[in-house]
Amino acid sequence: MIADLSTKVQTLLNQNASAILTATGVVGTVGTAVLTGRATFKAAEIIQRETEKRQDDPESDRFAVQRMEVVQMVWPLYLPPIALGGGTIAAIIMANRISAKRAAALAAAYSISERQFTEYKDKALEKLGVAKESKLRDEIAQERVTNNPNREVIIIGSGDVLFYDMLTGRYFESSAEKVNKALAKVHSSIYNYMHCSLTEFFDELGLPPTDYTEMVGWNSETVPKVEFSTTVTPDERPCMTMALFPQPKPDYDYRPY
Repeated sequence: MIADLSTKVQTLLNQNASAILTATGVVGTVGTAVLTGRATFKAAEIIQRETEKRQDDPESDRFAVQRMEVVQMVWPLYLPPIALGGGTIAAIIMANRISAKRAAALAAAYSISERQFTEYKDKALEKLGVAKESKLRDEIAQERVTNNPNREVIIIGSGDVLFYDMLTGRYFESSAEKVNKALAKVHSSIYNYMHCSLTEFFDELGLPPTDYTEMVGWNSETVPKVEFSTTVTPDERPCMTMALFPQPKPDYDYRPY
């Protein structure tokens, strides 16, 4: 029983280590400021008392407290804030390292999944042929639209064709020409800046960003193309699905230099 509880607690701590360390860093920052303020007030009182004591002592030939004397009198007061500040810095550094490791692991897992998907797609194209592979892709797109009957449509521009974005699951009205122009803008950004986020692509279409689109994108090694499929919504309205391939990845904004 105790062993199981210990295992559960350890698992919980491991899963939430980054959040716990970040919270510790926030609390530590505030605590360091508070302890430093208190130590400063106490130090001022000690210095003031020592100065008054010397002024009242007729045998004293020095009324002002010297710098080294100040240090010797008050340095113990600053040990708690120094210790807490050091612990806060360590917590922030550890939280950043854990987040970086998890991001790297996520990127690695995504790369493996993307490679497997690419291999599967190439093999399907090889075995089925262009026509059957395209039909299979259309069937998958139709199933996605059928299973997502949400008809909240984002109206952008004067396009009169209903689109369904396979990545974010959103309906919007546009045209194939506008989608291709937005993709050309992505290609231009990759050519000029070596990378481009998914948000930039949707900006060109007039679609608002999401948390997902802010985190992923492409680079010079993963230049995207768009694949269209013709489907019908549950209410019998013609709809084109839009799929970007390869899919954007989280570690797109790498620096090769």
